Amino acid sequence: MSTTYNLGSAVEESTFIIKTWFRDEDDTEVAPVTMTWSLQDPDGNYINSREDVSVSSPEETEYIVLSGDDLAITQSNGRKRILTIKITYDSAAYGNGLPIIQSGSFIINDQLDVP
Repeated sequence: MSTTYNLGSAVEESTFIIKTWFRDEDDTEVAPVTMTWSLQDPDGNYINSREDVSVSSPEETEYIVLSGDDLAITQSNGRKRILTIKITYDSAAYGNGLPIIQSGSFIINDQLDVP
């Protein structure tokens, strides 16, 4: 199963926290066995070396914290980012090591100059 969703928007070079949570086929909270995430632009370029970042001992709810150069607007990378999360989980009914890949996009807004 793979889905794509909109995560909202972030502010350039600020902090953007993405909450993730996981449920099995019975809608029961489940901790993934493995979890990685990647951050890319629409052309598939990895942003700030964020390729297959591993989460050790993932839990039912995890937070991905992006900041600084993760959220930099550049001529080559533009404003749109795609976050892809890959997990494996064990199901009591359907087997172990089942993969799930989900992707979401967000836009980076300019910093506002406040006098």
